Amino acid sequence: MELRVIDKTDEELRMEIAGEDHTFMNVLKGALLETEGVAAATYDVNPEQSGGQTDPILSVKTEGGLDPLDAVADASRRVQDMTADFYDAFEAAL
Repeated sequence: MELRVIDKTDEELRMEIAGEDHTFMNVLKGALLETEGVAAATYDVNPEQSGGQTDPILSVKTEGGLDPLDAVADASRRVQDMTADFYDAFEAAL
Protein backbone atom coordinates (compact mmCIF):
# COMPACT_ATOMS: atom_id res chain seq x y z
CA MET A 1 0.00 0.00 0.00
CA GLU A 2 1.34 3.40 -0.99
CA LEU A 3 0.12 6.64 0.55
CA ARG A 4 0.55 10.05 -1.02
CA VAL A 5 -0.68 13.24 0.58
CA ILE A 6 -2.20 15.45 -2.12
CA ASP A 7 -3.36 18.39 0.02
CA LYS A 8 -3.22 19.03 3.74
CA THR A 9 -4.30 21.89 5.97
CA ASP A 10 -4.88 22.01 9.73
CA GLU A 11 -8.40 20.62 9.26
CA GLU A 12 -8.49 18.96 5.84
CA LEU A 13 -6.62 16.15 4.13
CA ARG A 14 -6.72 14.61 0.66
CA MET A 15 -4.61 11.47 0.33
CA GLU A 16 -4.20 8.87 -2.40
CA ILE A 17 -4.16 5.27 -1.19
CA ALA A 18 -2.68 3.23 -4.02
CA GLY A 19 -3.69 -0.36 -4.61
CA GLU A 20 -6.88 -0.35 -2.55
CA ASP A 21 -10.52 -0.64 -3.55
CA HIS A 22 -13.98 -0.18 -2.05
CA THR A 23 -13.49 -3.05 0.41
CA PHE A 24 -10.75 -1.34 2.41
CA MET A 25 -11.86 2.21 1.75
CA ASN A 26 -15.39 1.64 3.12
CA VAL A 27 -13.98 0.17 6.33
CA LEU A 28 -11.51 3.04 6.75
CA LYS A 29 -14.17 5.64 5.99
CA GLY A 30 -16.50 4.05 8.54
CA ALA A 31 -13.79 4.09 11.21
CA LEU A 32 -13.04 7.72 10.42
CA LEU A 33 -16.69 8.71 10.74
CA GLU A 34 -16.73 7.11 14.20
CA THR A 35 -13.67 9.15 15.25
CA GLU A 36 -14.37 12.06 17.57
CA GLY A 37 -13.42 15.31 15.87
CA VAL A 38 -13.98 14.05 12.31
CA ALA A 39 -16.63 16.19 10.63
CA ALA A 40 -16.58 14.38 7.27
CA ALA A 41 -14.82 11.49 5.55
CA THR A 42 -15.26 10.21 2.02
CA TYR A 43 -13.33 8.73 -0.87
CA ASP A 44 -13.47 8.72 -4.65
CA VAL A 45 -12.39 5.96 -7.04
CA ASN A 46 -14.36 6.96 -10.12
CA PRO A 47 -11.88 7.49 -12.97
CA GLU A 48 -14.41 9.18 -15.27
CA GLN A 49 -15.10 11.92 -12.75
CA SER A 50 -11.53 12.10 -11.41
CA GLY A 51 -9.51 12.89 -14.49
CA GLY A 52 -8.48 9.28 -15.08
CA GLN A 53 -7.35 8.56 -11.52
CA THR A 54 -7.79 4.91 -10.57
CA ASP A 55 -6.47 4.78 -6.99
CA PRO A 56 -8.78 5.97 -4.22
CA ILE A 57 -8.53 9.52 -2.95
CA LEU A 58 -9.47 9.80 0.73
CA SER A 59 -10.83 13.16 1.92
CA VAL A 60 -11.06 13.96 5.62
CA LYS A 61 -12.30 17.11 7.35
CA THR A 62 -11.81 17.57 11.09
CA GLU A 63 -12.89 20.03 13.73
CA GLY A 64 -11.92 20.97 17.26
CA GLY A 65 -8.20 21.11 16.53
CA LEU A 66 -7.84 17.45 15.51
CA ASP A 67 -5.10 17.01 12.90
CA PRO A 68 -6.55 14.98 10.00
CA LEU A 69 -3.41 12.78 9.85
CA ASP A 70 -3.93 11.91 13.52
CA ALA A 71 -7.55 11.04 12.72
CA VAL A 72 -6.44 8.68 9.94
CA ALA A 73 -3.86 7.09 12.25
CA ASP A 74 -6.47 6.56 14.99
CA ALA A 75 -9.01 5.11 12.55
CA SER A 76 -6.35 2.83 11.06
CA ARG A 77 -5.49 1.46 14.53
CA ARG A 78 -9.16 0.75 15.16
CA VAL A 79 -9.46 -1.07 11.81
CA GLN A 80 -6.43 -3.15 12.81
CA ASP A 81 -8.02 -3.93 16.20
CA MET A 82 -11.34 -4.90 14.55
CA THR A 83 -9.49 -7.18 12.13
CA ALA A 84 -7.60 -8.87 14.97
CA ASP A 85 -10.84 -9.33 16.94
CA PHE A 86 -12.54 -10.85 13.89
CA TYR A 87 -9.59 -13.19 13.30
CA ASP A 88 -9.66 -14.33 16.94
CA ALA A 89 -13.42 -14.94 16.82
CA PHE A 90 -13.05 -16.84 13.54
CA GLU A 91 -10.28 -19.05 14.93
CA ALA A 92 -12.34 -19.75 18.05
CA ALA A 93 -15.29 -20.80 15.89
CA LEU A 94 -13.30 -23.45 14.03
